[in-house]
Amino acid sequence: MKHIYSILVLLLVIGCTKDFEEINTNTNDPVTVQPSLLLRQVIYDYGEQMSYEGFTAGNLLGQYSTALDFNLFDRHDLKSPQLGGNPWPIFYQNLRDNEIILKLSQENVAYAVYEGPARIMKAYMAAGLTDLFGDAPYSEAFQGDTETVTPSYDTQESIYMDEGGVFDNLDKGILAIQNYSGTIALEGDILFNGDLDGWIRFANSLKIKYLMRVSNKIDVASQLQTIVSEGKFIDDNEENAIFNFTDGEPNSFRLAQLRVGDFNNYVLSETMDEILTNLNDPRIGRLYQPFANSADGEYNGLLNGIDASVGVSLADYSLLGTIFRENTGLLDANFMTSMETHFLLAEAAERGFISADTQILYNTGVTQAFAYWQVELPENYLTEDAPFDNGNTIENIITQKWIANSINGYEGWIEYRRTGFPQLKTISASLNNNLIPTRMPYPSEEEALNNANYTQASNNTDGNSINVPVWWDE
Repeated sequence: MKHIYSILVLLLVIGCTKDFEEINTNTNDPVTVQPSLLLRQVIYDYGEQMSYEGFTAGNLLGQYSTALDFNLFDRHDLKSPQLGGNPWPIFYQNLRDNEIILKLSQENVAYAVYEGPARIMKAYMAAGLTDLFGDAPYSEAFQGDTETVTPSYDTQESIYMDEGGVFDNLDKGILAIQNYSGTIALEGDILFNGDLDGWIRFANSLKIKYLMRVSNKIDVASQLQTIVSEGKFIDDNEENAIFNFTDGEPNSFRLAQLRVGDFNNYVLSETMDEILTNLNDPRIGRLYQPFANSADGEYNGLLNGIDASVGVSLADYSLLGTIFRENTGLLDANFMTSMETHFLLAEAAERGFISADTQILYNTGVTQAFAYWQVELPENYLTEDAPFDNGNTIENIITQKWIANSINGYEGWIEYRRTGFPQLKTISASLNNNLIPTRMPYPSEEEALNNANYTQASNNTDGNSINVPVWWDE
């Protein structure tokens, strides 16, 4: 009797589930996401969010602007993000989505065209992650629910140098594009509109950047010279890896979408004010506004990290320029540019890594930076106000790159950590013993969700200290 009952149950189950998959499948939905949609999403989401992050929190760390609301982050309590200051989830969400694109490109020949861009984007975002935080979950991360949800931390050196790391993915990304022989176009590409050569130039400019970043650790000269000799890098503003914001929502620069009080929280920093004023640099009028109490259209900056006990008036300090709120159609999300590439090459030439004319590279970078910010280059700027050979040439190069990267404040802070330029100030009321931080702290959610691996990483950084240098900065 027991066997008869079991057979009846089995028949009942088969009868009920025979058409289960067909009944519960929505034939109007795709089985897998289209890589073109994901590529568009990754590029836009990462670019939009990191432009905002870089301009709020990054610009405080890089001393482009100062916060008026007694911002703890501006006082270097980096565990207290405010209106920006927590880029960790931006990296991991977009690296996970990008990993889906990469897997689809390897599993389906119809998507092979996406492999190169996916590898290049992975390298780009991974470098951004590790340059801010140092060691980070990498080789076991970005896998969704198919792998461990508590990934171990990889060292920064391995993230850069190992197979599957930054340089490896850049090389493999270039090779995948060069070897692509299909006829299917790259869609969803809001950086280069499907131009695969643009992705190769982007990858090579990134290689220049990251080789310079690790140049204190490895010999980079031969690799840099090879890239320069081949000449396939971003060489003109028309080739920049950017996408444009609009004047109106939903695709305007996010700072324009916030209430006016949030926008008015940020003013010209004393550091930027002094640098631009000493250079007689007219870009100050594009990036900032004369302060309200000025009698003659003057600009005034405030030292970063003000204390709540200090009384300040908004009317006494210069607000950010209208390009960041009213006219954001003139602004773009900046991934990599010709001006930055030329400043990197100018530094490489000055340090003897490549054979090239340093002054020509410097002058080209400055000229392109003025054009990028839509400001006319004064006739005597490169000969009198900001000549290449006036004083410390490396400082001149890095300072000009710092100015040019005004929407990418994290980049300015990272390059300051690498080079010591420009000379940032001791902030007004430091909560970090008057030290400028050398890394971002791991966020509290990592301690809660990945505790064992977080604890080890925290121990390796003196208790998640923001004063422990990353590998390339040791």
